[in-house]
Amino acid sequence: MEGSNIFLVGAMGSGKSSVGKALAETLCRNFLDVDAEIESQTGANIGWIFDMDGEQGFRDRESKIFSMLISENTNAVIATGGGIVLREENRRLLLDHGLVIYLCASSQQLYQRTRKDRKRPLLQVADRKSVIEKLLEERDPLYRQVADIVVNSGQGRLSHSVKKLAEKVLAM
Repeated sequence: MEGSNIFLVGAMGSGKSSVGKALAETLCRNFLDVDAEIESQTGANIGWIFDMDGEQGFRDRESKIFSMLISENTNAVIATGGGIVLREENRRLLLDHGLVIYLCASSQQLYQRTRKDRKRPLLQVADRKSVIEKLLEERDPLYRQVADIVVNSGQGRLSHSVKKLAEKVLAM
């Protein structure tokens, strides 16, 4: 496992950023967040990009920056955006360049975690629950397709979950 990246995939609200930071610290690796990199490199927040370029334009930027991060980094923990798996090219990159951990959560858990969030463009609708259910239905098979490890991110304290996850990673 040393020398290859660890990718975290999952729906928005599954804990990719918080688990990723803690896992990177535990494993003494750099942590990168694809969405944060997009905002840093474009100078615009995700919501603005969605408003200006639409979801397709955002996905174009996401794929380009994701590919760049992989080419420039090894041995990092990388939190991806929830929709990274929608494009075949991104699924191929995940499969070819490291270990993929799917942070799985129920639609109810995801709703609870994101119910007050005003920054996620796809959730700026009246019926968040149905959007989350639809996204999960569409994306769950894709997350599972690329995953080496599937972890329920809704269980227990973060520190305990990260410790168990680090043990799994080190055992591979």
